[in-house]
Parts: sequence; C-alpha cells; structure tokens
Amino acid sequence: QVQLVESGGGLVQAGGSLRLSCAASGRTFSTYAMGWFRQAPGQAREFVAAISRSGGSTGYADSVKGRFTISRDNAKNTVFLQMNSLKPEDTAVYYCAADYRPAGYSPYYSSGESEYDYWGQGTQVTVSS
Repeated sequence: QVQLVESGGGLVQAGGSLRLSCAASGRTFSTYAMGWFRQAPGQAREFVAAISRSGGSTGYADSVKGRFTISRDNAKNTVFLQMNSLKPEDTAVYYCAADYRPAGYSPYYSSGESEYDYWGQGTQVTVSS
C-alpha cells in the first residue's frame, strides 16, 4: 500500500512558476514509476508527466513540454513537478500517481491512467490571466 500526499498548489499569475511535491509513504517508493496528471473543470483527467523508478527516464505531454520538469528524490520518497511559464489553461487539480514497475520492466513509465495503482487526493493550481 502506498499513500500519496500532494502539496504546493496555489494561485499564480500567468508566466509564473509553482513547484508541486508528492510525498509517498512506505519503503518501496523506488519500485514505482511516478506520474502527474491533471483535471480541469468539466474535462477528463489527462497525463502531464511521468518518471521512471530511478529518475533516468522522463516523459511529458506535448502541452507542457519545455515548461514543466518532473523529478524525484528516492531517499526522501518524493516526486516533484516544477512548473514554469504557467498559462491559464494549466489551471486544474493536479494528481500524483504511483505505478508499480518490477526491475527491468519496459517501458519504464506509462502515460496511461489505468496503469497507475495509487493516487493522491490532488492539489489545486489556478493560473490567472
């Protein structure tokens, strides 16, 4: 069982930055690929970014590529999402999620929501124009 708690959301002006954190419980954090998803009002949840168990591989949605950076600290059981050059269309509830990946399993991460085993409660990000 993995519990995930997001933090770092808030209100920011367009062009600004925020850094989201997701703290995971348990001693097996490094066996999970981690992902960030978001859901805007009236819209389906969508993939934002993912990172492999070791942090050596990352992937991003086209809409955030070049602006957002996902990273992780396995010693602190935490995954981060650095969000720069924020736009009003980035406004959403952001969720982190954990996807168990055995050693050597390929691909190293997934953008598919159904692949993820555990989810946080979400943190609101609001970008004003």
